[in-house]
Amino acid sequence: MIPLKHMSLLLLLLQTLSFSLLSTYEAPEDKEDIFASRACPAFLVFDNAAYLVDMTIELPCHCKPEEAHSVVWYYQKRLGSLDTRALTDFQGTSVVDSSKVGRGGDLRSRFSIRLFSLLIFRAQKEDSGHYLCGTTKGDFFYGYDVDVQEAHRVSFPWSRAQRRGRAAAMAARAASRSNQDLPLYQVFTSFWPWSVCDRCGVRGEQTRVGLCYVKSDYLHVRYRWTSQTVASCGSSAVPQRFGLTQTNHQGAELGVRSCQVPCPPNSIPQPEHQALLEFLGYNKPAAHGVLIYYHNHPVDTPLILSCPGAKPQHAVAWDQGSRPLYRSQYMEGLNVTFRLFIDTGHHLHFSPATQDDRGSYYCWIQGKRAAEIKLGIYYRLGRKRLLSDPESLYALRIILLCYGGMTGVFVLIVLLKYTWRTVRPKVAKY
Repeated sequence: MIPLKHMSLLLLLLQTLSFSLLSTYEAPEDKEDIFASRACPAFLVFDNAAYLVDMTIELPCHCKPEEAHSVVWYYQKRLGSLDTRALTDFQGTSVVDSSKVGRGGDLRSRFSIRLFSLLIFRAQKEDSGHYLCGTTKGDFFYGYDVDVQEAHRVSFPWSRAQRRGRAAAMAARAASRSNQDLPLYQVFTSFWPWSVCDRCGVRGEQTRVGLCYVKSDYLHVRYRWTSQTVASCGSSAVPQRFGLTQTNHQGAELGVRSCQVPCPPNSIPQPEHQALLEFLGYNKPAAHGVLIYYHNHPVDTPLILSCPGAKPQHAVAWDQGSRPLYRSQYMEGLNVTFRLFIDTGHHLHFSPATQDDRGSYYCWIQGKRAAEIKLGIYYRLGRKRLLSDPESLYALRIILLCYGGMTGVFVLIVLLKYTWRTVRPKVAKY
């Protein structure tokens, strides 16, 4: 039994240790508070942001009062409309698993709030509108005017037919603008820089996103972009009398071209580190730098795979085992009969997933293999099986073999019995 004196000393020691541990988690005094250094605007304005369909959007709340410990995000399709939705659980703790988010679902099932930032997974064109960061009382701090554009064209530089079609489309667009009042506005396509090659050591691809923008001196002053005279085509800053919603100017486009770059040399770890990793069983992941994920999915249902850690500006590629899945063959919209395709947000789609899709899938980020996803396909319990299912065919084959074996044994017994009855009287007679 521990004496009372020793018990009091032990409690005192634990209390001192707990205080020291708690003090290590205190924020340093010289750490800059971005919310304290950046004041919210007195007049609420909206940052114009344009994205491509199927991208994951992150909207940070750049400013808030110091006394506000959580934020509420609000959504309005049109500014000032009565239909306002609160995208939060009023605690700021809503978390959505991006791997379980499908396309076309309601906005409430495709958002998440992390560190005051709003994340929208696989944004759709219907998600365009106003997003406001505020509190439960209705005080707004920061706002965004989000324009999600759909890619109407996917161009490949090696395709002459597509080059001719793009030239014809640009000529038609110029002709349509020539019939309009040119001083009012000008429509143009702003391209992102070409991404890095999405694979190294083998043939890869580069992508370039082109979004539709409008240049005019008559844009709404409450919306801002890099230039006060430029806004995206679907922005609310564009006056409705321009009639852009009735034309085909709002479409974006995606460019894809082939590339091939060598892989950078791998850093050789020190011998003692390599021996420790081999002893712990981490020699293979450390050598390849690939994280392994496991995912099981029911058969005959749609499936969407996301590359862990990928962002809209990243170059992402997919491999099915050792077979590369190039956008020039598996891009969404190129072939409507394809069951396996890649969308503009770098997601791999299965419509639907079958037993043949089982195996390993590798995704690349910025030219490096980032993850290996081991996909397993299973049958749901209680599902009505079809005669064409592999399990049904196997069971039917076993049943037929058993029935054939039992029939053979029965026929053999009958023949033996008949032979015995035929031969026995002759033996008795002699």
